[in-house]
Amino acid sequence: MTTLRDSAVIPPRGRLGAFVHTRVGGLPRQFWVLWAGSLLNRLGTMVEPFLGLYLTTMRGLSLGQAGLVMAVLGAGSLAGQLVGGVLADRIGRRATLTFAMLATGAGMLALGYAQGILAISAAALVLGLVLDMYRPAAQAMVADLIPVHDRPRAFGLLFWAVNLGWAFAMVLGGTLAQQGFLWLFWIDAVTCVAFGALVWRAVPETRAPRDRGERPGRFADVLRDRVMVAYVLITLVYTFVLMQGMTTMPLAMREQGLGPQVYGLAIAANGVLIIIVQPLVNAWLARRDHSLVMVAGAATVAVGYGLTALAGSLWSYMATILVWSVGEIVAASVIQAVVADLAPPHLRGRYGGLYGLAWSGGFLLAPLGGTQLLGLGGTSALWLGCMALGLVAALGQLALAPAIRRRRVLAV
Repeated sequence: MTTLRDSAVIPPRGRLGAFVHTRVGGLPRQFWVLWAGSLLNRLGTMVEPFLGLYLTTMRGLSLGQAGLVMAVLGAGSLAGQLVGGVLADRIGRRATLTFAMLATGAGMLALGYAQGILAISAAALVLGLVLDMYRPAAQAMVADLIPVHDRPRAFGLLFWAVNLGWAFAMVLGGTLAQQGFLWLFWIDAVTCVAFGALVWRAVPETRAPRDRGERPGRFADVLRDRVMVAYVLITLVYTFVLMQGMTTMPLAMREQGLGPQVYGLAIAANGVLIIIVQPLVNAWLARRDHSLVMVAGAATVAVGYGLTALAGSLWSYMATILVWSVGEIVAASVIQAVVADLAPPHLRGRYGGLYGLAWSGGFLLAPLGGTQLLGLGGTSALWLGCMALGLVAALGQLALAPAIRRRRVLAV
């Protein structure tokens, strides 16, 4: 029987309390340590956005040489995702994440102090190998810690932390670059080390111990999962389209007489919208059918980029950016949760590594394919081509939906 004293000790939640609880409540302390570390790490991510400028102005490389160095960095990232996935399953999530962050800190400083094209390229390759190695481990940690029904909410909160940190890093990085580029390398290195140390100290190993006699997993097991492979290919196409806003869009705007300042103001709408809207809608989207959410997200991104063919001013570009940013928010609410649902517990790291290839590969291919479309047919070909690819990704996700639903039922 409930007494007056009991009801006084545990008052019913008000509307605000219930609203907050449905978005951030009920998640374990270890997740919040990972969330805080991800935010800290992203706050220090200042080197990558300014790397091309650093290489051409401070190290005297030509545009072609700078492009080669960044391509080497991207190629290293592709391999690093796979290695990180294997290590997360073999030696554990905690050890892999900590090693990757410490190695990334060292790699940042090595690149910052390297001189000459050979030394810079070697440092970029090493940095690329470890830069994203932590991602499969972090994704596997979330899947280990969070029940199936709460994973979309947890991954959505991490997505929000990454974008919040990124927004501040862009502002602070641009200011610090004027004082000296080495500041960027040191801050990036320190925040990486801090992230690794925080996880090592505060997050116990989450990987379940393997039963005696159980066969260790292999990447071949992941590649035999046709649903996962199809999902990764669809995500690769989606990422290729999404990354055009960060790679080819400033070049397209320049052809219309719109300079870097206009691009900076327009693309800022993406970060602002994510920071404001994503926490409000994430919990609601997480309760919807994951495949249909992905379809809606990819289709909205496609339409947003298609509308960019009509843009020619700051405000029209900003309006189209807001459209595809809505699609990005929608897709981000479930995109990693689908991977976690598909992955068996002993292969979560490798599944995360294969999924990471879609993002590293998309980011690597986006400027190559985008500039080809821009050169062949101008801005109309670029943006209408992006719309077509985005709709292909949405249709592919729709076709894959029944298989994903069946696997999610098994995961629950």
